[in-house]
Amino acid sequence: MKNKQLRRWLLILGPLVAAAVILWPTVDAYLLEQEEMQALHQAIHGKDSTALKAFENANGERYRTAKMNRVKLGLDLRGGMYVMMEVAVDTLLRETAARETLDETFEAVIRATHAQAEASGEDYLDAFHANFDRIARPKGKSLISYFDVPGVQDVTDEKVKERLREDVEGAIDQALEVIRQRIDKFGVSEPNISKQGSRRIVLELPGVNNEREMRQLLSTTARLEFKLVRNSADIVKALYRIDAYLAKNNGNKNVADSTIANVDSTAKDTVKKDTTAVAAKTDKKSDSSAIAADTTKKDTAKTATADDPYKGLKDEEKGKRYQKDHQLTTLLQIFPLDQEGRFISKDGQPSYFYNESQVPEVEYVMYIPSKIYPKLMSILDRPDVKKLIPSDLQLLRSAKPEFVSKDLKDTTYAMWCVLRQAELTGEYVTDARASSDPMTNLPVVMMEMDQEGAEKWADVTGKNIKKKVAIVLDDQVYSAPVVQNKIAGGSSQITGMDSPEEARLLEIVLKAGALKAPVKIVEERLVGPSLGEDSIRRGLMGMGIAFLLVVLFMGLYYSTAGMVANFAVIINVLLILAILTPLVISGGGTLTLPGIAGIILTIGMAVDANILVFERIREEMMKGRGFRNAVDEGFSKALTAIVDSNVTTFLTGLILFLLGTGPVQGFALTLMIGIVTTFFTAIIVSRAMIELMISNGKSINFGQPSTMA
Repeated sequence: MKNKQLRRWLLILGPLVAAAVILWPTVDAYLLEQEEMQALHQAIHGKDSTALKAFENANGERYRTAKMNRVKLGLDLRGGMYVMMEVAVDTLLRETAARETLDETFEAVIRATHAQAEASGEDYLDAFHANFDRIARPKGKSLISYFDVPGVQDVTDEKVKERLREDVEGAIDQALEVIRQRIDKFGVSEPNISKQGSRRIVLELPGVNNEREMRQLLSTTARLEFKLVRNSADIVKALYRIDAYLAKNNGNKNVADSTIANVDSTAKDTVKKDTTAVAAKTDKKSDSSAIAADTTKKDTAKTATADDPYKGLKDEEKGKRYQKDHQLTTLLQIFPLDQEGRFISKDGQPSYFYNESQVPEVEYVMYIPSKIYPKLMSILDRPDVKKLIPSDLQLLRSAKPEFVSKDLKDTTYAMWCVLRQAELTGEYVTDARASSDPMTNLPVVMMEMDQEGAEKWADVTGKNIKKKVAIVLDDQVYSAPVVQNKIAGGSSQITGMDSPEEARLLEIVLKAGALKAPVKIVEERLVGPSLGEDSIRRGLMGMGIAFLLVVLFMGLYYSTAGMVANFAVIINVLLILAILTPLVISGGGTLTLPGIAGIILTIGMAVDANILVFERIREEMMKGRGFRNAVDEGFSKALTAIVDSNVTTFLTGLILFLLGTGPVQGFALTLMIGIVTTFFTAIIVSRAMIELMISNGKSINFGQPSTMA
């Protein structure tokens, strides 16, 4: 008898104690948060400047532990940042295709696909294949005209489609994982990251209020590459070949980009800069020189005079003709260097040539004003122009400006020519940490490579002593140091960051990994904490009203038994929150406003099971059964109906959780947890309380007429 009594007490008090232990960090975090706010208030208003430090010393570790183990609130309750990102499948397709095969037909397919996918939300690859059949196939093109399948001899369009599908799905899955790692390393404690559609990713980041930092962290693709610099005459000759091609095709209707016909007034105004800063720097090395030159005034003394095509023209007319015949190179400022890496020019002026045959075989450095850079790239990105650049070379812009004009209206960047094939990539990076250079005190990022990467890096540096290696991140050159000696051990240093914060973000990105395809932010919004507080207040108010109505109904209609059911409901709600807490900590869920709606629904469902039991007990007592037998029959015979109703509702919640996203999942999770706890409290806890009361000789009123009491 005593064992039965003890077991009943354990069934009643056990869930309460367990819930209290699990939920205590939530209560503790709330209390400590109030203390922290009071300390902050005292520090701000000058009452006690040491209040925050005292709070940290006394409760800092306890507060952090409590926050980690508390019930996490979703974006709609706590406030934070909502971001929708999109994987750039078009870029992935361009990079997957063989570079030499890209033409206007392929670009037309990509443009049509992008417009269709944006308008309809259709699967990007399905739209691509449909547009390819409509645009490219009538012109005699097939998928194998552009794509190859490595390791497969008999390549067919079907095999290409399979490969493209694998590449796209792999890129999206990798983007999900990389973004999740970056968010975790950034310190967001309860993010909700999910895939939406065929190429979009939705992030809900509660508590995030630094919009700029988070945007920068998410939008960086982190393609870290080490590429050999080739600022030789080859690239300059290629640029002059492009000049000749553009001049020859000027006015040809097949040349799509009409903007290259003449340098517009904006470009002309931009390149007219004060050259005094250049003259003062001509003795410096090219990798640290600041350049701002006037390219509209041609220095004929430095322009080759042999076979002068403009002989006999006035200087003004000669400048206009040269501008027209050299639409690309006049956008750039090109400086030849001597063997020591210094400017050959002594007055800070760039050099100009009539054609590629006059370009000396020396090293060069090139610069571009930021306002002209888009015009330059609009020319270089044209499929017909790309064919004139050696396939193994690539022009990249420096990540940071080399020179800022005195009036701050424009900046000038360096243009680097590098080998397209990277010597080493970021996949070998095992660690990265933000630090500062002890010599310059500037922020840097120290990188460590694995054994394979260290061996490759040692081989690369050993073969390229006294040559430059560009450290390229996201197709921008962060640094191009000269290799002084063979570097063993795999340690590297990236410079070029403006601030410690930028270095820290780069550290996070490098640690998290690189993306196969760029990911762009297509929608973002901030949810203020005041809106979250209002949601919490309204949610708790709704829960309180629902609970009060249930308590009143059960107490008035079922009397003593109704109060037992009410106590079981309290245990039920506590158990839902207690079970939700470890799920949240392990990344399985977050309490959201729809989740609160699920709890409110559970309150009604919890007493529904008790109502079935109580009504069955009343029926058995009306048939003349004894009180104890009526209770046993009521619980046993109502069990089937309770199980059926709860199982069907649970399966519905499971479907919502598996197929839904965001708020739907939050509702479904609390609903499923509530169904499990409802079954436990209605059948086990309620019965334990009733049997405990019976064994102690207390009368229980189930709301039956007094004659049946």
